[in-house]
Amino acid sequence: MGKVAQDQAKYVVEAKLEAGGIIEKSDIVGAIFGQTEGLLGEELDLRELKEKGKVGRMDLEIQRRDGKTEASIELPTSLDATDTALLGASLETIERAGPTGASIKVEKIRDDRNSKRDYIIKRAKQLMEDIEEEKPSKQEITDEIKGEVREKQVTDFRGFTAGPDAERNEEVVVVEGKADVTNLLKHGVKNAVAIGGTDVPSGISKIADDKDLTAFLDGDRGGDLILEEVKEKAEPRFVARAPEGKEVEELSKQELHEALRDKRPVKYAGSTDAEDDIDEELREGLLQSLDDLVATRAANVLNEDLEVEERAPVDKVENALRKADEASALVLDGEVDNSLVSMAEAYDVEYLGGMSRSDTASSSDLEILTREGLAEVISSQ
Repeated sequence: MGKVAQDQAKYVVEAKLEAGGIIEKSDIVGAIFGQTEGLLGEELDLRELKEKGKVGRMDLEIQRRDGKTEASIELPTSLDATDTALLGASLETIERAGPTGASIKVEKIRDDRNSKRDYIIKRAKQLMEDIEEEKPSKQEITDEIKGEVREKQVTDFRGFTAGPDAERNEEVVVVEGKADVTNLLKHGVKNAVAIGGTDVPSGISKIADDKDLTAFLDGDRGGDLILEEVKEKAEPRFVARAPEGKEVEELSKQELHEALRDKRPVKYAGSTDAEDDIDEELREGLLQSLDDLVATRAANVLNEDLEVEERAPVDKVENALRKADEASALVLDGEVDNSLVSMAEAYDVEYLGGMSRSDTASSSDLEILTREGLAEVISSQ
């Protein structure tokens, strides 16, 4: 005998029965099946429908009081909406149940698929959230691809783990380990060489014979120790340091490039800023010279006593250097860049000061200073 499972029903007919006397469940079931027989033809006969599994088990809840009976009726069906409505209407033709008069009123026909739809929507949201959590973002996919490419770019250079440009570049950046090389590659620096820790191999001295070394070290005590080890084997030309407490391998692009921009000649490696390396009187004198040049677009060549030897427009600064009897310092209302550094080095200038400094400006032969940097050091004293 076929039976429609409750969870397979499309609709549920909900009805109320009222009877004038005390009756049992069997009286109600008998009345419904008996009094609706033949009303709607064989196709909608309740017994036939139950045999075919088109209607399910009738659910009855009976209450008796004051000699009367009330019952809640639920009849699940897998029929379509029209046939279910006809079936529900047929229940309202009931006149008796057992030995007493009775009537049935259909309260509603419930679309049982709504609860299933609600469950489906709720569950689909949960599954979608799981998919979103597991699905990598475009950035994650890009980072993974780039990471694999960077791993393949890491190469061997004279026995050291290195970036792909270490062989052909005139300068190499000496770092501690492979993770540092990889992070530099990630941010576009391809000439790094890893020395493998505090026990620096002697082979670094051979690299120093034909390449300029910039030691790029962690901002901690370990970085200090490695610098001493490197200096015993091969004197680097410059030293760059990660921010205090940070390691090179964890630096962001901005932090990494700022650290390399601010690299110092190795002889000044003990301090963090050129402005800290000069004595107080010189620092204040140079700041005053720069203050005097604000908004003038001019440059002054200064002697050892910070007196003006020559003055010229910024774009004619080389003429001033050429004419000066002494060029201890050059200060200007403008930015210090590498072309200006090269010019100042050619005239043996010791101190080069400007209103600002380009990201790439550096020198091992002179001190590069900025008005802001001098002011900050003086104000902190």
